[in-house]
Amino acid sequence: MVIYANEQERFETEKLSDMIEKCVQESLNVHGITDEAEISVLFTDNAGIQEINASMRNIDKETDVLSFPQYEFETPGVLVKDEGYPYLLLGDIVLSLEKADEQAKEFGHSYEREVGYLTVHSMLHLLGYDHMTDTDKPIMRAKEEEILEKIGLTRD
Repeated sequence: MVIYANEQERFETEKLSDMIEKCVQESLNVHGITDEAEISVLFTDNAGIQEINASMRNIDKETDVLSFPQYEFETPGVLVKDEGYPYLLLGDIVLSLEKADEQAKEFGHSYEREVGYLTVHSMLHLLGYDHMTDTDKPIMRAKEEEILEKIGLTRD
């Protein structure tokens, strides 16, 4: 289940929900997670994400996506279900649609592909992946491409 909130007015969000839900579902499928899961997605703009980034991470600059996982993982993608809940509360995604639009133009692919990429990227963070080390980065990048290819959001 994906719960949406929208605090920006420039970009249409209704058409994104089906694609985002495919990204979420395939991210779970690739990891063999069949339990019902819940995430929240906040659509914002560059100013909004900068404010959240400054408030939550002490980094006073805009970014494209922020992930706030509910769980810590010893092994990325290997989830131990908390039996106290009827579904998995995976965490929150904050997505700057303004930054996604800028990056789509910069990278020469569609806006939908960029939003899909950012959603998958963030889902992998919610599932315990990171890209801060030379060891972790190629693992996360390969998983991103695997998921995006399965849902047809390739760079082409």
